[in-house]
Amino acid sequence: MSVAVRAAVPGDEGDILRMIRALADFEREPDAVVATETMLTENLFGESAHVHAHIAEWDGRAVGLALWFLNYSTWTGRPGLYLEDLFVDPTTRKSGVAKALMVALAEEAMARGCARMDWAVLDWNTEAMKFYERIGAKRHEGWQPWRVEGEGIAKLALTGQPLTGK
Repeated sequence: MSVAVRAAVPGDEGDILRMIRALADFEREPDAVVATETMLTENLFGESAHVHAHIAEWDGRAVGLALWFLNYSTWTGRPGLYLEDLFVDPTTRKSGVAKALMVALAEEAMARGCARMDWAVLDWNTEAMKFYERIGAKRHEGWQPWRVEGEGIAKLALTGQPLTGK
């Protein structure tokens, strides 16, 4: 058997959501997923879709997901590809699925003229870090991920003040 990677199409939402939930379980956040198939349909395939996904299939079964979007580098003047989530079903890990997904994303990045591909890795996921090193990725030193979310976005937008009041 071998892996086949393709762009997600309408009808894949159930498999995508299943893999998102499995990833949340793996990342120790099983109750964090609020996404629905309807939301995925709108964001992946709707009129103003801004998210993309590739599906890896093994013997016709969806076993891997790469969910990504484009960002922009002001320094290079070119887009970048940001990998939001990479998931491989535990039954097919270490069989080339993750590498096939990353190769497909690299091809996508080249076709779109992207200057780089970026993603984040949980600090305890050493297996993922080893994999990324094996495919030639390097940890980007000096930059830390930052985030404002949920109520913090609303408060900042409506009042110009941070959620903490500092």
